[in-house]
Amino acid sequence: MPAEGHRYLAPAAWVNGAWAMDVLLEAGEDGRWRRILAGAVGESRQGATLLAGPVLPGLVNAHSHAFQRAMAGLTERSHGGDDDFWHWRDRMYGVALRITPGQLEAVAAFLYAELLRAGYTQVCEFHYLHNDPQGRPYADPAEMSLALVRAASQAGIGLTLLPTLYMRSGFGAQGLRDEQRRFASTPQSVSRIMQSVTRQAGTADSRVNVGLALHSLRAVGRDALREAVAAAARDMPIHLHLAEQRREVEDCISRHNRSPVAWLLDQVALDDRWNLVHATQCTRGELESLRNQGASIVLCPTTEANLGDGIFDLAGWLGQSGNWSVGSDSHVTRSWTEELRLLEYSQRLGQRRRNVAAHAAVSESTAAALFQGALAGGTAAAGVALGGLKPGQRADFVVIDTNSPALLGVPEDHWLDALVFSSPHDGFAEVYVAGRPVPPVDPAVTARMREAMRTLWP
Repeated sequence: MPAEGHRYLAPAAWVNGAWAMDVLLEAGEDGRWRRILAGAVGESRQGATLLAGPVLPGLVNAHSHAFQRAMAGLTERSHGGDDDFWHWRDRMYGVALRITPGQLEAVAAFLYAELLRAGYTQVCEFHYLHNDPQGRPYADPAEMSLALVRAASQAGIGLTLLPTLYMRSGFGAQGLRDEQRRFASTPQSVSRIMQSVTRQAGTADSRVNVGLALHSLRAVGRDALREAVAAAARDMPIHLHLAEQRREVEDCISRHNRSPVAWLLDQVALDDRWNLVHATQCTRGELESLRNQGASIVLCPTTEANLGDGIFDLAGWLGQSGNWSVGSDSHVTRSWTEELRLLEYSQRLGQRRRNVAAHAAVSESTAAALFQGALAGGTAAAGVALGGLKPGQRADFVVIDTNSPALLGVPEDHWLDALVFSSPHDGFAEVYVAGRPVPPVDPAVTARMREAMRTLWP
Protein backbone atom coordinates (compact mmCIF):
# COMPACT_ATOMS: atom_id res chain seq x y z
CA MET A 1 0.00 0.00 0.00
CA PRO A 2 1.55 3.34 -1.02
CA ALA A 3 1.78 6.19 1.44
CA GLU A 4 -1.53 7.94 2.07
CA GLY A 5 -0.20 11.13 0.52
CA HIS A 6 0.04 9.34 -2.82
CA ARG A 7 -3.63 8.38 -3.03
CA TYR A 8 -6.13 10.94 -4.27
CA LEU A 9 -9.81 10.85 -5.07
CA ALA A 10 -11.01 13.26 -7.76
CA PRO A 11 -14.72 14.00 -8.27
CA ALA A 12 -13.87 13.95 -11.99
CA ALA A 13 -10.70 13.47 -14.02
CA TRP A 14 -9.65 13.64 -17.67
CA VAL A 15 -8.85 10.00 -18.48
CA ASN A 16 -8.19 8.73 -22.01
CA GLY A 17 -9.56 11.87 -23.61
CA ALA A 18 -12.84 12.15 -21.68
CA TRP A 19 -14.21 13.02 -18.25
CA ALA A 20 -14.56 10.13 -15.83
CA MET A 21 -16.30 10.41 -12.45
CA ASP A 22 -15.08 9.48 -8.94
CA VAL A 23 -11.54 8.66 -10.00
CA LEU A 24 -8.98 7.14 -7.64
CA LEU A 25 -5.48 8.33 -8.52
CA GLU A 26 -2.74 6.20 -6.96
CA ALA A 27 0.92 7.12 -7.34
CA GLY A 28 3.88 4.97 -6.35
CA GLU A 29 6.87 6.12 -4.35
CA ASP A 30 8.69 6.66 -7.66
CA GLY A 31 6.31 9.50 -8.52
CA ARG A 32 4.57 7.61 -11.33
CA TRP A 33 0.97 6.56 -11.59
CA ARG A 34 0.43 3.06 -10.24
CA ARG A 35 -3.33 2.83 -10.69
CA ILE A 36 -6.16 4.94 -12.12
CA LEU A 37 -9.62 3.72 -11.16
CA ALA A 38 -12.80 5.43 -12.37
CA GLY A 39 -16.05 4.91 -10.48
CA ALA A 40 -14.16 4.19 -7.27
CA VAL A 41 -16.44 3.03 -4.46
CA GLY A 42 -16.19 1.41 -1.05
CA GLU A 43 -12.82 0.27 0.23
CA SER A 44 -10.94 1.47 -2.82
CA ARG A 45 -11.52 5.06 -1.66
CA GLN A 46 -10.29 4.55 1.90
CA GLY A 47 -7.24 6.57 2.87
CA ALA A 48 -7.38 8.69 -0.26
CA THR A 49 -7.14 12.47 -0.07
CA LEU A 50 -10.29 14.08 -1.48
CA LEU A 51 -9.42 16.69 -4.08
CA ALA A 52 -11.41 19.92 -4.25
CA GLY A 53 -12.27 19.79 -7.96
CA PRO A 54 -11.90 18.04 -11.30
CA VAL A 55 -8.43 16.96 -12.39
CA LEU A 56 -6.51 17.43 -15.62
CA PRO A 57 -3.06 16.01 -16.41
CA GLY A 58 -0.22 18.50 -16.28
CA LEU A 59 1.08 19.68 -19.67
CA VAL A 60 4.63 20.01 -20.96
CA ASN A 61 5.76 23.48 -21.94
CA ALA A 62 7.84 22.27 -24.86
CA HIS A 63 9.73 25.47 -25.71
CA SER A 64 11.06 28.09 -23.32
CA HIS A 65 13.71 30.81 -23.41
CA ALA A 66 13.49 31.75 -19.73
CA PHE A 67 15.63 34.89 -19.94
CA GLN A 68 13.16 36.42 -22.41
CA ARG A 69 10.57 36.58 -19.62
CA ALA A 70 12.51 39.67 -18.54
CA MET A 71 11.46 41.51 -21.72
CA ALA A 72 7.80 40.50 -21.93
CA GLY A 73 5.79 43.63 -22.69
CA LEU A 74 8.90 45.72 -23.35
CA THR A 75 9.23 45.33 -27.12
CA GLU A 76 5.83 46.63 -28.18
CA ARG A 77 6.75 50.14 -29.34
CA SER A 78 7.48 50.91 -32.97
CA HIS A 79 10.72 52.61 -33.89
CA GLY A 80 9.68 53.44 -37.43
CA GLY A 81 10.18 51.57 -40.67
CA ASP A 82 9.87 47.83 -40.89
CA ASP A 83 9.41 46.15 -37.52
CA ASP A 84 9.77 42.40 -37.79
CA PHE A 85 11.33 39.36 -36.14
CA TRP A 86 14.84 40.49 -37.00
CA HIS A 87 14.37 43.89 -35.32
CA TRP A 88 12.92 42.15 -32.26
CA ARG A 89 15.94 39.85 -32.19
CA ASP A 90 18.31 42.80 -32.06
CA ARG A 91 16.42 44.12 -29.02
CA MET A 92 16.54 40.68 -27.42
CA TYR A 93 20.33 40.68 -27.65
CA GLY A 94 20.38 43.60 -25.23
CA VAL A 95 18.97 41.41 -22.47
CA ALA A 96 21.06 38.41 -23.47
CA LEU A 97 24.27 40.42 -23.15
CA ARG A 98 23.51 41.75 -19.66
CA ILE A 99 21.78 39.06 -17.63
CA THR A 100 23.94 37.41 -14.95
CA PRO A 101 23.59 33.85 -13.62
CA GLY A 102 21.92 35.22 -10.49
CA GLN A 103 19.48 37.33 -12.47
CA LEU A 104 18.71 34.41 -14.78
CA GLU A 105 17.96 32.23 -11.77
CA ALA A 106 15.66 34.90 -10.32
CA VAL A 107 13.77 35.45 -13.58
CA ALA A 108 13.47 31.73 -14.31
CA ALA A 109 12.28 30.84 -10.80
CA PHE A 110 9.51 33.43 -11.06
CA LEU A 111 8.63 32.27 -14.57
CA TYR A 112 8.54 28.60 -13.60
CA ALA A 113 6.22 29.39 -10.69
CA GLU A 114 3.94 31.18 -13.18
CA LEU A 115 4.00 28.19 -15.51
CA LEU A 116 3.05 25.84 -12.69
CA ARG A 117 0.09 27.99 -11.66
CA ALA A 118 -1.04 27.93 -15.29
CA GLY A 119 -0.95 24.13 -15.46
CA TYR A 120 2.44 23.35 -16.99
CA THR A 121 4.33 20.79 -14.90
CA GLN A 122 7.42 20.30 -17.10
CA VAL A 123 9.37 22.88 -19.09
CA CYS A 124 11.80 22.28 -21.96
CA GLU A 125 14.44 24.98 -21.69
CA PHE A 126 16.01 25.75 -25.08
CA HIS A 127 19.13 27.29 -23.57
CA TYR A 128 21.88 29.06 -25.49
CA LEU A 129 23.22 31.63 -22.99
CA HIS A 130 26.40 29.69 -22.22
CA ASN A 131 29.20 32.26 -21.78
CA ASP A 132 29.82 35.32 -19.64
CA PRO A 133 28.90 38.80 -20.95
CA GLN A 134 32.34 39.12 -22.56
CA GLY A 135 31.84 35.87 -24.41
CA ARG A 136 34.29 33.87 -22.28
CA PRO A 137 33.42 30.43 -20.89
CA TYR A 138 32.64 30.35 -17.18
CA ALA A 139 34.95 28.31 -14.94
CA ASP A 140 32.12 25.80 -14.92
CA PRO A 141 30.77 25.80 -18.49
CA ALA A 142 27.39 24.79 -17.08
CA GLU A 143 27.13 27.91 -14.87
CA MET A 144 24.13 29.39 -16.66
CA SER A 145 22.49 25.99 -17.12
CA LEU A 146 22.77 25.22 -13.43
CA ALA A 147 21.10 28.56 -12.65
CA LEU A 148 18.07 27.20 -14.53
CA VAL A 149 18.25 23.90 -12.64
CA ARG A 150 18.22 25.77 -9.33
CA ALA A 151 15.29 27.89 -10.50
CA ALA A 152 13.28 24.80 -11.44
CA SER A 153 14.03 23.24 -8.06
CA GLN A 154 12.84 26.37 -6.25
CA ALA A 155 9.59 26.42 -8.18
CA GLY A 156 8.99 22.66 -8.11
CA ILE A 157 8.61 22.19 -11.87
CA GLY A 158 10.13 19.40 -13.95
CA LEU A 159 12.92 20.56 -16.25
CA THR A 160 14.22 19.23 -19.55
CA LEU A 161 17.38 21.25 -20.13
CA LEU A 162 18.34 21.55 -23.79
CA PRO A 163 21.87 23.00 -24.08
CA THR A 164 21.87 24.60 -27.50
CA LEU A 165 24.49 24.49 -30.23
CA TYR A 166 24.96 27.93 -31.78
CA MET A 167 28.02 28.48 -34.00
CA ARG A 168 27.39 31.09 -36.71
CA SER A 169 25.24 34.12 -37.47
CA GLY A 170 23.70 32.86 -40.70
CA PHE A 171 23.95 30.58 -43.72
CA GLY A 172 27.49 30.76 -45.05
CA ALA A 173 28.80 32.89 -42.16
CA GLN A 174 32.14 31.92 -40.61
CA GLY A 175 31.16 32.71 -37.04
CA LEU A 176 28.95 34.75 -34.76
CA ARG A 177 28.28 38.46 -34.60
CA ASP A 178 29.73 40.21 -31.56
CA GLU A 179 26.30 40.57 -29.94
CA GLN A 180 25.93 36.78 -30.15
CA ARG A 181 29.14 36.08 -28.24
CA ARG A 182 27.39 34.55 -25.22
CA PHE A 183 25.90 31.86 -27.48
CA ALA A 184 29.21 30.53 -28.84
CA SER A 185 29.46 26.76 -28.55
CA THR A 186 30.69 23.61 -30.25
CA PRO A 187 29.38 20.05 -30.23
CA GLN A 188 32.04 19.27 -27.64
CA SER A 189 31.19 22.21 -25.34
CA VAL A 190 27.49 21.43 -25.48
CA SER A 191 28.25 17.82 -24.63
CA ARG A 192 30.30 18.93 -21.62
CA ILE A 193 27.41 21.07 -20.38
CA MET A 194 25.01 18.13 -20.71
CA GLN A 195 27.39 15.88 -18.78
CA SER A 196 27.94 18.48 -16.08
CA VAL A 197 24.22 19.04 -15.54
CA THR A 198 23.56 15.31 -15.41
CA ARG A 199 26.38 14.82 -12.93
CA GLN A 200 25.52 17.74 -10.66
CA ALA A 201 21.73 17.80 -10.87
CA GLY A 202 20.13 15.04 -12.88
CA THR A 203 21.20 12.20 -10.63
CA ALA A 204 19.98 14.05 -7.52
CA ASP A 205 16.62 15.22 -8.87
CA SER A 206 14.47 12.84 -10.91
CA ARG A 207 12.55 15.85 -12.28
CA VAL A 208 15.62 17.02 -14.23
CA ASN A 209 16.78 15.50 -17.51
CA VAL A 210 18.77 16.73 -20.48
CA GLY A 211 18.37 16.74 -24.24
CA LEU A 212 20.04 18.43 -27.19
CA ALA A 213 19.06 21.58 -29.05
CA LEU A 214 20.42 22.86 -32.36
CA HIS A 215 19.52 26.51 -32.57
CA SER A 216 18.66 26.56 -36.28
CA LEU A 217 20.06 25.55 -39.63
CA ARG A 218 21.35 29.07 -40.14
CA ALA A 219 23.32 28.76 -36.87
CA VAL A 220 24.70 25.21 -37.29
CA GLY A 221 26.53 23.89 -40.34
CA ARG A 222 26.36 20.41 -41.82
CA ASP A 223 29.36 18.82 -40.12
CA ALA A 224 28.52 20.15 -36.66
CA LEU A 225 24.88 19.14 -37.12
CA ARG A 226 25.86 15.57 -37.93
CA GLU A 227 28.44 15.39 -35.14
CA ALA A 228 26.06 16.65 -32.46
CA VAL A 229 23.22 14.38 -33.53
CA ALA A 230 25.50 11.32 -33.74
CA ALA A 231 26.57 11.90 -30.13
CA ALA A 232 23.01 12.22 -28.79
CA ALA A 233 21.68 9.24 -26.87
CA ARG A 234 18.82 7.26 -28.35
CA ASP A 235 16.41 8.31 -25.57
CA MET A 236 17.41 11.99 -25.73
CA PRO A 237 15.01 14.56 -27.27
CA ILE A 238 16.47 16.74 -30.04
CA HIS A 239 15.01 20.22 -30.65
CA LEU A 240 15.57 22.57 -33.59
CA HIS A 241 14.05 25.89 -34.71
CA LEU A 242 12.95 25.22 -38.28
CA ALA A 243 11.45 27.36 -41.06
CA GLU A 244 10.17 30.04 -38.69
CA GLN A 245 10.70 33.07 -40.95
CA ARG A 246 10.40 33.63 -44.70
CA ARG A 247 13.83 35.23 -44.84
CA GLU A 248 15.31 32.13 -43.25
CA VAL A 249 13.77 29.99 -45.99
CA GLU A 250 14.94 32.36 -48.72
CA ASP A 251 18.48 32.45 -47.33
CA CYS A 252 18.62 28.65 -47.16
CA ILE A 253 17.44 28.34 -50.76
CA SER A 254 19.96 30.94 -51.86
CA ARG A 255 22.80 29.11 -50.12
CA HIS A 256 21.86 25.45 -50.64
CA ASN A 257 19.31 25.54 -53.45
CA ARG A 258 16.94 23.75 -51.10
CA SER A 259 14.37 24.73 -48.49
CA PRO A 260 15.34 24.21 -44.82
CA VAL A 261 13.25 21.04 -44.60
CA ALA A 262 14.72 19.56 -47.77
CA TRP A 263 18.26 20.44 -46.70
CA LEU A 264 17.77 18.98 -43.21
CA LEU A 265 16.40 15.72 -44.60
CA ASP A 266 19.41 15.49 -46.91
CA GLN A 267 21.82 15.71 -43.97
CA VAL A 268 20.39 13.51 -41.22
CA ALA A 269 17.77 10.83 -40.76
CA LEU A 270 15.04 12.13 -38.48
CA ASP A 271 13.18 9.94 -36.01
CA ASP A 272 10.82 10.29 -33.06
CA ARG A 273 13.44 12.13 -30.99
CA TRP A 274 13.15 15.21 -33.19
CA ASN A 275 11.03 18.19 -32.16
CA LEU A 276 10.92 20.91 -34.81
CA VAL A 277 9.97 24.30 -33.39
CA HIS A 278 7.54 26.61 -35.24
CA ALA A 279 7.66 25.26 -38.83
CA THR A 280 5.37 28.15 -39.77
CA GLN A 281 6.85 28.39 -43.28
CA CYS A 282 6.57 24.69 -44.15
CA THR A 283 4.48 23.50 -47.08
CA ARG A 284 2.02 20.66 -46.64
CA GLY A 285 4.32 18.38 -48.65
CA GLU A 286 7.25 19.22 -46.38
CA LEU A 287 5.13 18.50 -43.32
CA GLU A 288 4.23 15.13 -44.80
CA SER A 289 7.92 14.34 -45.22
CA LEU A 290 8.59 15.25 -41.59
CA ARG A 291 5.62 13.22 -40.42
CA ASN A 292 6.81 10.18 -42.38
CA GLN A 293 10.06 10.24 -40.43
CA GLY A 294 8.29 10.41 -37.06
CA ALA A 295 9.29 13.97 -36.13
CA SER A 296 7.10 16.17 -33.91
CA ILE A 297 6.28 19.87 -34.21
CA VAL A 298 6.46 22.33 -31.31
CA LEU A 299 4.00 25.22 -31.66
CA CYS A 300 4.23 28.51 -29.76
CA PRO A 301 1.18 30.44 -30.96
CA THR A 302 1.45 33.55 -28.80
CA THR A 303 5.12 34.11 -29.63
CA GLU A 304 4.57 33.26 -33.30
CA ALA A 305 1.82 35.90 -33.36
CA ASN A 306 3.88 38.41 -31.38
CA LEU A 307 6.84 38.08 -33.75
CA GLY A 308 4.80 37.93 -36.95
CA ASP A 309 6.11 34.46 -37.81
CA GLY A 310 3.03 33.29 -39.68
CA ILE A 311 0.37 30.63 -39.19
CA PHE A 312 1.22 26.94 -38.96
CA ASP A 313 -0.78 24.54 -41.14
CA LEU A 314 -2.51 22.87 -38.21
CA ALA A 315 -5.27 21.28 -40.28
CA GLY A 316 -2.74 19.68 -42.61
CA TRP A 317 -0.64 18.38 -39.73
CA LEU A 318 -3.60 17.01 -37.76
CA GLY A 319 -4.96 15.48 -40.94
CA GLN A 320 -1.73 13.48 -41.15
CA SER A 321 -2.05 12.51 -37.45
CA GLY A 322 1.13 14.47 -36.81
CA ASN A 323 2.53 14.59 -33.28
CA TRP A 324 2.84 18.06 -31.70
CA SER A 325 3.28 19.92 -28.45
CA VAL A 326 2.94 23.49 -27.25
CA GLY A 327 5.31 26.00 -25.66
CA SER A 328 5.35 29.61 -24.54
CA ASP A 329 8.77 30.47 -26.06
CA SER A 330 9.36 34.18 -25.30
CA HIS A 331 6.69 34.14 -22.54
CA VAL A 332 4.55 37.04 -23.66
CA THR A 333 1.93 34.82 -22.04
CA ARG A 334 2.51 31.91 -19.68
CA SER A 335 -0.73 29.93 -19.99
CA TRP A 336 -1.45 26.86 -22.11
CA THR A 337 -5.10 27.84 -22.36
CA GLU A 338 -4.06 31.05 -24.13
CA GLU A 339 -1.69 29.15 -26.41
CA LEU A 340 -4.37 26.66 -27.45
CA ARG A 341 -7.02 29.34 -27.88
CA LEU A 342 -4.81 31.43 -30.16
CA LEU A 343 -3.73 28.33 -32.08
CA GLU A 344 -7.35 27.63 -32.97
CA TYR A 345 -8.33 31.27 -33.52
CA SER A 346 -5.45 31.85 -35.94
CA GLN A 347 -6.75 28.92 -38.00
CA ARG A 348 -10.27 30.37 -37.96
CA LEU A 349 -9.05 33.79 -39.04
CA GLY A 350 -7.05 32.32 -41.89
CA GLN A 351 -9.71 29.86 -43.10
CA ARG A 352 -12.86 31.79 -42.14
CA ARG A 353 -14.22 28.62 -40.51
CA ARG A 354 -14.93 27.50 -36.97
CA ASN A 355 -13.71 24.47 -34.99
CA VAL A 356 -10.82 23.81 -37.36
CA ALA A 357 -8.90 21.53 -35.00
CA ALA A 358 -11.99 19.47 -34.23
CA HIS A 359 -12.68 18.88 -37.94
CA ALA A 360 -9.06 18.01 -38.70
CA ALA A 361 -8.69 15.67 -35.72
CA VAL A 362 -12.15 14.12 -36.20
CA SER A 363 -13.19 15.19 -32.72
CA GLU A 364 -16.45 16.60 -31.42
CA SER A 365 -14.70 19.09 -29.15
CA THR A 366 -12.09 21.55 -30.40
CA ALA A 367 -10.70 22.00 -26.89
CA ALA A 368 -10.38 18.23 -26.47
CA ALA A 369 -8.59 17.90 -29.82
CA LEU A 370 -6.15 20.64 -28.85
CA PHE A 371 -5.54 19.46 -25.30
CA GLN A 372 -5.08 15.82 -26.30
CA GLY A 373 -2.67 16.82 -29.04
CA ALA A 374 -0.55 18.95 -26.72
CA LEU A 375 -0.66 16.23 -24.06
CA ALA A 376 0.35 13.44 -26.43
CA GLY A 377 3.29 15.39 -27.83
CA GLY A 378 4.71 16.33 -24.45
CA THR A 379 6.51 13.05 -23.90
CA ALA A 380 8.47 13.36 -27.15
CA ALA A 381 9.39 16.96 -26.38
CA ALA A 382 10.53 16.34 -22.82
CA GLY A 383 11.87 12.81 -23.07
CA VAL A 384 9.81 12.05 -19.96
CA ALA A 385 6.67 9.91 -19.63
CA LEU A 386 4.05 12.65 -19.28
CA GLY A 387 1.20 11.29 -21.36
CA GLY A 388 -1.67 11.76 -18.92
CA LEU A 389 -3.49 9.94 -16.17
CA LYS A 390 -2.45 6.37 -16.82
CA PRO A 391 -0.10 3.86 -15.18
CA GLY A 392 3.58 4.41 -15.84
CA GLN A 393 3.30 8.14 -16.55
CA ARG A 394 4.66 10.67 -14.08
CA ALA A 395 1.96 11.62 -11.60
CA ASP A 396 1.48 15.27 -12.62
CA PHE A 397 -1.93 16.87 -12.43
CA VAL A 398 -3.83 20.07 -11.72
CA VAL A 399 -7.05 20.64 -9.82
CA ILE A 400 -9.62 22.88 -11.51
CA ASP A 401 -11.55 25.49 -9.54
CA THR A 402 -15.05 25.21 -11.00
CA ASN A 403 -16.03 28.38 -9.11
CA SER A 404 -13.70 30.51 -11.21
CA PRO A 405 -15.58 33.00 -13.40
CA ALA A 406 -14.78 31.15 -16.63
CA LEU A 407 -16.35 27.93 -15.32
CA LEU A 408 -19.10 29.13 -13.02
CA GLY A 409 -22.23 27.13 -13.79
CA VAL A 410 -20.73 25.46 -16.87
CA PRO A 411 -21.99 21.85 -17.36
CA GLU A 412 -19.31 19.31 -16.52
CA ASP A 413 -18.95 17.95 -20.04
CA HIS A 414 -18.00 21.48 -21.21
CA TRP A 415 -15.39 22.23 -18.54
CA LEU A 416 -12.46 21.81 -20.91
CA ASP A 417 -14.18 23.85 -23.64
CA ALA A 418 -14.70 26.72 -21.19
CA LEU A 419 -11.14 26.51 -19.87
CA VAL A 420 -9.80 27.10 -23.37
CA PHE A 421 -12.44 29.37 -24.90
CA SER A 422 -13.94 31.35 -22.01
CA SER A 423 -11.28 33.76 -20.80
CA PRO A 424 -9.74 34.86 -18.61
CA HIS A 425 -9.14 31.81 -16.43
CA ASP A 426 -7.66 32.44 -13.01
CA GLY A 427 -5.31 29.45 -12.97
CA PHE A 428 -5.62 26.19 -11.13
CA ALA A 429 -6.50 25.61 -7.49
CA GLU A 430 -3.69 23.09 -6.91
CA VAL A 431 -0.78 21.67 -8.89
CA TYR A 432 0.95 18.33 -8.30
CA VAL A 433 4.29 17.14 -9.71
CA ALA A 434 5.37 13.52 -9.33
CA GLY A 435 2.45 12.87 -7.01
CA ARG A 436 3.21 15.67 -4.57
CA PRO A 437 1.60 19.11 -4.19
CA VAL A 438 3.59 22.14 -5.32
CA PRO A 439 3.84 24.58 -2.40
CA PRO A 440 2.75 28.21 -2.68
CA VAL A 441 5.20 30.65 -4.22
CA ASP A 442 7.79 31.89 -1.75
CA PRO A 443 7.53 35.71 -1.49
CA ALA A 444 11.31 35.79 -1.83
CA VAL A 445 10.96 34.51 -5.41
CA THR A 446 8.83 37.53 -6.29
CA ALA A 447 11.22 39.88 -4.51
CA ARG A 448 14.22 38.53 -6.42
CA MET A 449 12.35 38.87 -9.71
CA ARG A 450 11.51 42.49 -8.91
CA GLU A 451 15.13 43.23 -8.09
CA ALA A 452 16.40 41.52 -11.25
CA MET A 453 13.99 43.56 -13.37
CA ARG A 454 15.00 46.77 -11.60
CA THR A 455 18.66 46.04 -12.36
CA LEU A 456 18.09 44.96 -15.96
CA TRP A 457 15.80 47.90 -16.72
CA PRO A 458 17.06 50.80 -14.54
